[in-house]
Formats: sequence, C-alpha cells, structure tokens
Amino acid sequence: MQQAKFSLTPFLSEFLSNHKSYGFKDKSSMVQVALLRLKEELELQSLQESASLYAEVYDEEPDLHELTELAITEWPE
Repeated sequence: MQQAKFSLTPFLSEFLSNHKSYGFKDKSSMVQVALLRLKEELELQSLQESASLYAEVYDEEPDLHELTELAITEWPE
C-alpha cells in the first residue's frame, strides 16, 4: 500500500487519534474510509450537476421533447 504524508490541524489530529472510539483499528483505516466517502460524495455531486444541466438543456429545447416522446412510443414493452 502506498504511503502519504500530510499535515493536520490540532483539532483533526486529535479527532484522528480517537480512531478506536469510532470503530477503526488504526488511523490509516479511518483516513481511507473518510477519503472514500469524500470521493463518493464528490462523484454524486458531479452526477447531480450533470443531471441538472441536462434537464436545463431539455427544458430549453422543444425538439428534444418531441424526440423523447417519439422514442417512448417506439420503446418495446
């Protein structure tokens, strides 16, 4: 596993030192879970922003409404 060096504020350092009270076997596993959650949150945020942009484009383009309706009627059941 690759190692990384980083600095923490005293508050975060103390928080990380309490890793066992949060159910983590060591500081590394706590940081890994935190980073994975952040990654998932950022990906979800990006997906939501993308969906909003597509919805905005769809609302502004009447041709897309017609195209969507046509595709729905030809969709196999």
